[in-house]
Amino acid sequence: MRTKRPVRLLWVYMTAPATAVAQRLAEALVGERLAACVNLLSGVRSTYRWRGRVERARETVLIAKTRADRYSALCARVRELHPYEVPCIVAGAIERGHPAFLEWVAAESQPERLPPRRTRKRTAGSGRGGSP
Repeated sequence: MRTKRPVRLLWVYMTAPATAVAQRLAEALVGERLAACVNLLSGVRSTYRWRGRVERARETVLIAKTRADRYSALCARVRELHPYEVPCIVAGAIERGHPAFLEWVAAESQPERLPPRRTRKRTAGSGRGGSP
């Protein structure tokens, strides 16, 4: 008997220049099932080097929880929507957690399965320009 392989989960740390931008990113990621949930932490003060200068900025941190197999799609979507030229997107493995929560993350960040396509039974003459 085969045992079900556990789903690998990640937390993804990102930053955005404003809470409104972070909220749009969070809604897109959760709405598109790229993340089960996203936490926003506003008012973060960041200091970083950019193009040879030390910069300071207020940012909003996003922490998303998702399946490891969804990371590439999540990253691509953030890069598409993000105003920064080089957005901060880093991920770490979720090693442990409340089992029910981890199961929820795995289920809610799984791609939606489309219902099976219904096919009509073919009858003699159907599909060849004849009458149905």
